[in-house]
Amino acid sequence: MTIATTEEFITRALLISIRTPNVTQQEVDESLSELARLVNTLGFTVVGSKTQRQRSTKQLSVLGSGKLEELAALTGEAEPIEEGAENNDVEFDQTELNELLASDDIKEQANVVIFDCELSPNQLHNVEAALGVEVYDRTRVIIEIFSKHARTRTAKLQVEIARLNYLTPRIRDENSGDRERQKGRWIGETAFEVNRRRIRDKIADIKKELKKLQKEMQGRRSGRIEQLCVALVGYTNAGKSSLMRALTDSEVLVEDKLFATLDTTVRTLQPVTQPRILISDTVGFIKKLPHDLVASFHSTLEEVKDASLLLYVVDASDENFVSQLAVVDQVLGELNVDFNNKLLLLNKVDCLTEKQQLTLLEEYPDALQISTRDKNDVALVHKEIQNFLEKRMCGACFNIPYTASGIMGEIHSKMMVVEEQYQEDGIRITLKASPVALERLHKMLQQSTF
Repeated sequence: MTIATTEEFITRALLISIRTPNVTQQEVDESLSELARLVNTLGFTVVGSKTQRQRSTKQLSVLGSGKLEELAALTGEAEPIEEGAENNDVEFDQTELNELLASDDIKEQANVVIFDCELSPNQLHNVEAALGVEVYDRTRVIIEIFSKHARTRTAKLQVEIARLNYLTPRIRDENSGDRERQKGRWIGETAFEVNRRRIRDKIADIKKELKKLQKEMQGRRSGRIEQLCVALVGYTNAGKSSLMRALTDSEVLVEDKLFATLDTTVRTLQPVTQPRILISDTVGFIKKLPHDLVASFHSTLEEVKDASLLLYVVDASDENFVSQLAVVDQVLGELNVDFNNKLLLLNKVDCLTEKQQLTLLEEYPDALQISTRDKNDVALVHKEIQNFLEKRMCGACFNIPYTASGIMGEIHSKMMVVEEQYQEDGIRITLKASPVALERLHKMLQQSTF
């Protein structure tokens, strides 16, 4: 499971798409284009792509014998980098990748083949045996990117569980070439079982540690339950981290790469409001996201379920943003998220023509068209957040005894104070807040009178 990207070799990837009867050519092109960006993010150089029609991706051979022969002629061993040559961290913009994928002309030998679907261990073995080079599937590419970008302990553990679950059924396949058949048993089968048990034990240990960390995360979320929280959600590389940085004036990592952010980050909205509003950035989504990764990150995405408002960040300059938005809806639907508390942000409109912006306005009249590079747009989002949350607050009046004046600090930090009147027996305060915060304040005042 090591990635073949070292200082000695350039990893040149040939992308393979299997087009089944229920998939359109447009869907194939979109998925291949996205796979190319994923591969680019991993640090590989894309040299081209090939597509074959098949009834299913589940066939043992995956590809026909003729296609395998064709691919075998396009693949070969990795070549050493010549002295003075650049390393393999070659990046293309989306237009260059699309032009490359549209061309049938593959001038360079590929030393790795990557399928735009998930392959079984036997399928991987058969293709590798036929081509003589390492073979990846889309699932492995995404898991490798997650492993590369995970920074916090929680994210690393979540990704490691997915990686080990992917690796476990492939152990026998990867070592099968070293075994011989003897009296109906595999020589080395004991070692295989030992390796499987070690991985299972490791997964169990990781889950125990992750459970402890998740309890701590839940404790932090519980401490913020009365505070207003806005969660940024969207497709990977839609601009969530850029918006997070602009709204919170914080040094959040911003990179033009897929899955640059895996860890949930929470910061305070700036300029500070009353009550204080928290902004959380979350992991981005993508089509065909491996099931184990979705399951691993569900606990992290609990932050989204607790949010008072969801900011749907969409890269409006991406021609596939409608289908990307559907992916986000699907994942959030699995989390049983309340879709009533959302605001659609069509980001990167500075990359669109005026005509395109007008078209978007007709199709999405309730959405905000913004660019995170424009301070006025960021200020508009700031204002919309406040307006949205204020509409969902409830009004109430309380008499705060001077003997309970310590409560005022919590009121000013978690609630919107409309009016304060100083009377003989205390402060009569009119405020707006969430129902949960108002109920807690009521109980605190009851306890302070005893």
